[in-house]
Amino acid sequence: MNDVIDAPTEFAKAYVFDMDGTIYLGDHLLTGARRMVEELRRRGIPVRFLSNNPTKDPGQYVEKLGKLGLATAIGDISNTVVTTTRWLVNNHPDAKVFAIAEEPLKRSLQEAGIELCDDPQKIDIVIASYDRTFDYRKLQIAFDAIWYYQRAFLIQTNPDRFCPFPGGRGEPDCAAITAAIEACTGQQCKISLGKPSPVMLTEALSGLSVEPSECVMVGDRLQTDIQMALDTGMKSACVLTGEATAEDIASLDADHRPTWTLDRIDRLIPASVWQELGWTEDNA
Repeated sequence: MNDVIDAPTEFAKAYVFDMDGTIYLGDHLLTGARRMVEELRRRGIPVRFLSNNPTKDPGQYVEKLGKLGLATAIGDISNTVVTTTRWLVNNHPDAKVFAIAEEPLKRSLQEAGIELCDDPQKIDIVIASYDRTFDYRKLQIAFDAIWYYQRAFLIQTNPDRFCPFPGGRGEPDCAAITAAIEACTGQQCKISLGKPSPVMLTEALSGLSVEPSECVMVGDRLQTDIQMALDTGMKSACVLTGEATAEDIASLDADHRPTWTLDRIDRLIPASVWQELGWTEDNA
């Protein structure tokens, strides 16, 4: 094993995984992901998947993981479609909402009984989300509802600045839309419902009799995946298969570094088990 990369020496009681850049990149599973998840499940250790991407609903993630060879129950997946919908149902069920978002989130809100509205005089909450159809008309509606009529407040599905693509390219993400609304209204976003918000962790661990301190959060982004773990007392593993680099981690002070840094996802399985199972780097 690479002596520059540290790794766990024992199993945790549950694992929470980011997906994009951690389990897969684009339409390909990352090296070792399948055998790692299968080994955790074989041992009866709960596995949960998270994503800050609000352009897919949980069912779409189930379908994608299944096509990649990881059959997954829908209850094992939480993304910002889930957390945003549940937060509104639990806290503002009667609010009229203007969702600057794509269809999966809009559909989820409507199915949950949340009223969608584009009349600035009636809007109570503006949601900023990843929206590839964002335009000036939508910005004007948000501006009028928040600034002119002084009746709405702003929330966002996730704080990501961009969404990475294979090959190093990417697209502007939710934070860009949030920033545009904040800039013109002078009002700050009230709450973010994706990682690193503890709301996301609560959703992920619901139904499991485990404490956050007994679990491991695994991801590729320091500002979201790893920060959520730090904020909630979870152990964390940062994989170098997505956004974060070894240099990024080395530049952090000790209090902000992940518990472990992994060059590949299956390093989560202790080295002693690798030996027991006869695993090598080439037979993943």
